[in-house]
Amino acid sequence: QVQLVESGGGLVQAGGSLRLSCVVSGSIFSINGMGWYRQAPGKQRELVAVATSNGTPKYTDSVKGRFTISRDNAKNTVYLQMNSLKPEDTAAYLCNAEVADVKQNYFRYWGQGTQVTVSS
Repeated sequence: QVQLVESGGGLVQAGGSLRLSCVVSGSIFSINGMGWYRQAPGKQRELVAVATSNGTPKYTDSVKGRFTISRDNAKNTVYLQMNSLKPEDTAAYLCNAEVADVKQNYFRYWGQGTQVTVSS
């Protein structure tokens, strides 16, 4: 059993910052990619940022230069530092991790999500 728990969401004014955290716990042999997705009401879920096991980041174009993804492999935790937030960043942010069991089978897990609301 693997659990992902996000924290750090909230209400912030445009131009402000938030830092999201996601801790992965449970039966973990190793973790490959860890990332953040978001979903706004009436819209499809979209990839925001992902970090490979060695930390190489990838971002969707709309957040480049404003968001930074990082991970602490010792703590099985991934972070998303969000700066210069815009109202269009408002969404539920969900953590995602690709976790291997002892047999080296990889499974993708999701967190419950944390709400980010940016007021204009």
